[in-house]
Amino acid sequence: MSNSSSKPRAFRRILTIILALVLLLVGALAYGYWGQKPQQVEGGLAQLHTIFSAHKAHIWEVKFSPDGALLASGSIDSTVKVWNKQGQVLLNLKHPTGVTTLEFSPDGKTLASGGYDHVIRLWQVADGRLLSTLPGHEGTVWAVTFSPDGRTLASAGEDKLVKLWNLGSGTLIRSLPGHRLNVWGVKFSPDGRSLASSSFDNDIRIWDTASGQLLRTLTGHTEAVLNVDFTADGRQLASASDDKSIRLWDMATGRLLRTFKGDSECVYSLEFSPDDKQLAGAYRDKTALGEITQHFLGLSPTNKGVTVRIWDVATGQLLQTLAQHTDDAYDVAYSPDGQWLASASSDKTVDLWRLRR
Repeated sequence: MSNSSSKPRAFRRILTIILALVLLLVGALAYGYWGQKPQQVEGGLAQLHTIFSAHKAHIWEVKFSPDGALLASGSIDSTVKVWNKQGQVLLNLKHPTGVTTLEFSPDGKTLASGGYDHVIRLWQVADGRLLSTLPGHEGTVWAVTFSPDGRTLASAGEDKLVKLWNLGSGTLIRSLPGHRLNVWGVKFSPDGRSLASSSFDNDIRIWDTASGQLLRTLTGHTEAVLNVDFTADGRQLASASDDKSIRLWDMATGRLLRTFKGDSECVYSLEFSPDDKQLAGAYRDKTALGEITQHFLGLSPTNKGVTVRIWDVATGQLLQTLAQHTDDAYDVAYSPDGQWLASASSDKTVDLWRLRR
């Protein structure tokens, strides 16, 4: 009799524990999705102007042309789209696989793009004609950038390498080994003499462009460094990281000057405003728990997270948060005149914001 009565009690205890664990898990996911609200700042700096919505999959990058008249966006839908500010698609550049990176040449005549097929493509902006290809990476191309004089292209990728290309001849100048994991960001200094690269190995490396010599390694981030950008005078460098921070570095000494970090999530990308007074960052919209819940529930237009933050470079103050996207923002870009800010998202849209002067 004792044995038979203890079995139901044991079963009820196990069932109670299972239900408690399920409720705990559901509660944690719900809290991550609805409960954790990041700080929002209505700074009045940016006003939504246009939403570009012709892409069919998430968008990795967005860039302005040097004259500010055009925007280009690259998506895993295997296209680069070139737009005017009214949101009209002027060019649709088709790729065999998803596009991960792009940039206009300094004269605005050429557009470089890279993607999952390991190939860099150079396009003529005037008519969308494919000019040439640069096959050389052994893995996804995660970043491309032109030198200030437009003669050299730097690229970086999954093969842990930074490569420098002579655009006149279409030949590889050199490869820069040293990173231990994927290289996600690469940027020339404004004078073109040095190059910064950032990697999943948590490091930023500064290279001499002419010789390929490693000049300095900036350490301090605790997770992958996804993007870098120089100030217009080249004296400072900002880095965006999966460790939820943006860091500002002194290029003369390698010293860390400031860390921009609040209740933010992973920072995918960043860019200085043309006057270097502000710094915009593109962020993951939810916490890890929120991302898991969002995966099952889908995107919610009524539960938007903060995806763009605008910081004051001199003080580190958070000036404004933007919560228009319904999913992560992967890139931000200022127009050359500083009057516009664009953000690209995995919600398949580019948002164009007018900035108060």
